[in-house]
Amino acid sequence: MSTTGPDSLVIRKPDDWHVHLRDGDMLRAVLPGTEAHFGRAIIMPNLVPPITTVAAAQAYRDRILAARAPGSDFQPLMTAYLTDGTDPDEIARGHAESVWVAAKLYPAGATTNAHHGVTDLAKIRTVLERMEKIGMPLLVHGETTDQSVDIFDREAVFIERHLHTLLREHPGLRVVFEHITTQEAADFVSGFNAQNPGGRVGATITPHHLMINRSSIFQGGIRPHLYCLPIAKREKHRLALRKAATSGDACFFLGTDTAPHMAHLKEAACGCAGIFCAAVAMACYAQVFDEEGALDRLNNFASLNGPRFYGLPVNTTMLTLMRRESVVQESVTVGADKVLVFRGGDTLGWSVES
Repeated sequence: MSTTGPDSLVIRKPDDWHVHLRDGDMLRAVLPGTEAHFGRAIIMPNLVPPITTVAAAQAYRDRILAARAPGSDFQPLMTAYLTDGTDPDEIARGHAESVWVAAKLYPAGATTNAHHGVTDLAKIRTVLERMEKIGMPLLVHGETTDQSVDIFDREAVFIERHLHTLLREHPGLRVVFEHITTQEAADFVSGFNAQNPGGRVGATITPHHLMINRSSIFQGGIRPHLYCLPIAKREKHRLALRKAATSGDACFFLGTDTAPHMAHLKEAACGCAGIFCAAVAMACYAQVFDEEGALDRLNNFASLNGPRFYGLPVNTTMLTLMRRESVVQESVTVGADKVLVFRGGDTLGWSVES
């Protein structure tokens, strides 16, 4: 692996196409990690209660804007949480009014606060048809919730049981397969686009799935802060994701899935899923692309492919990454508690110029 490239890299300011900001004190504590390095971010709608109406999305966007640092031009891009009872007219209205840029499909029970999600794709057929008609992207958490399927196989089974059918039945629907974790997912996305020109299917890849595999969760004991959903897979899948991210293929783009949880909730008897990586994400991506000898492709992955998929202009400001060792901060304080940072306390070979 290469680590002998340039000592600095200047790219267009990236966007993060998958972010959990939560709300209240947590929002105010974690937003600086995202707004410091990203111009825009797709905001996940799985709050309690979930963001299912245009009014709720507008109010949430206002709270995010109010939490920005003085002088910040960071822009949150809002999404709708789909349920079995979602009204197609509400989705279309929110999109027409530029409140929602996309809608999120959580299979019911698949991940954090997904219990209000969709139980059967047939129940949102009219919603998907309307989205197809108006050109509104569908963001998919691609895991089956069939409890008889091994947790490490749920992404591959989702492709087999649901994703093929979804794309066949809605041939005009644009889909982002979010936070992919398997070779099967990477091969499916690139293969689908090769057979169906037009870039209709995209995929986001997180920094942690490029850096850890499932053994990392159990290295020296159980490491609850490396538990996320979709869960990290075998080493062959990590390597396949690195190959996809650094390939230069326009269908793959940056999405951190940064997902903060209080430390005591991660370290509980039944700990929750999610990795908080916002502030360290760009240093991690740079290190991965450097190790793969692909620093010249980071700008496309981080800054160009996502806007192209969403039909948005690229950012005009720039971000400078330095080949300079930096120790990752261990945690972010939230009230009387804290959120641990991915790779906290470790030394990375790259840092963002401050």
